Amino acid sequence: MEIEHLITPYKLGKAVLQGSGVKGAYDEYAVDCPTVFRHNGRYYMLHVGFDGTGYQTGLAVSDDLVSWERLGVVLARGANRPWDSVGMAATAVLMDNSLRGGNELLKWNGKYWLMYHSYPDKGYEAGSAEVGLAYTDDESLLKWTFVGEPVFSWREGARWERGGLYKVNLVRANGRFYMYYNAKNDPTGGWEEQIGMAVSDDLMNWERCFDRPIVPVNPHAWDSRFASDPFVMYDEDKAQWVMFYYGLGDLSACDGLAVSRDMYTWTKFPAPILTTGRKGTLDSKYAHKPCVICKDGMLYHFYCAVRPMVEGDIPGMYNEFRCITVARSEPWQV
Repeated sequence: MEIEHLITPYKLGKAVLQGSGVKGAYDEYAVDCPTVFRHNGRYYMLHVGFDGTGYQTGLAVSDDLVSWERLGVVLARGANRPWDSVGMAATAVLMDNSLRGGNELLKWNGKYWLMYHSYPDKGYEAGSAEVGLAYTDDESLLKWTFVGEPVFSWREGARWERGGLYKVNLVRANGRFYMYYNAKNDPTGGWEEQIGMAVSDDLMNWERCFDRPIVPVNPHAWDSRFASDPFVMYDEDKAQWVMFYYGLGDLSACDGLAVSRDMYTWTKFPAPILTTGRKGTLDSKYAHKPCVICKDGMLYHFYCAVRPMVEGDIPGMYNEFRCITVARSEPWQV
């Protein structure tokens, strides 16, 4: 498996976005789950903020992928129906999925589209989440219209996903839509998370491809508990699909890679491609939840970094400092 051109070993080493610490703000305690894309000549990042009650989704903008300016909340609590009233975590937009294509935002039927998941109970990822859909023709990307009820639910899933759904990744290929998602088998504790797949012709009606995970956990590997948060791109250089994902096991949470020729059958690289840092660094506890974008021929690998809290940090959850940072395929200029 040739993956050298997909590796991003050069970490920026500092947060590009972090919790605000502002009382009552959507991101009071932390930010998480970056989704980075290009639109009208600038870079945008959907990101999830946590305020102690639930997730809400914010939007930030950048010209260099390092300095980011918050634009505001795009999916706010209570904006749609009771099922997603606690919060909305957007993790997918319809965009160009070519590895070297720059993640350009795409329209379908004259609109931009995103997918989000929502947990039904107050607290940190409390309850079994379902997946919703929203669209806009607003070029600022700040005002979205909700389809209404969930378009994808654990309720129709197999036993391995009955604990609820997590991050969704959306791909447009071969005239169809492909959804990659991770789910858990138990809503309480000690669960496994694995990656599944569904297809659609209209973004509203989804059909599961299998009753099993397409990227399962491996009890004897670094991803023995979680294989989660897929981000799928087409690698033109090798005529293959690549899936960045994170695994959790004995090595803590790290980002890994799987490849496919047909989008359905995936082969994992046996070791993580982005690992946690040494003690005291930004990602000493977790380096996970990938999103990759190409700029000037370089791959930028965004991820959620977590370390224990230290003096001067804003108050976090579980004594953690959680932020978004980036690594890339070439060294940073000092």
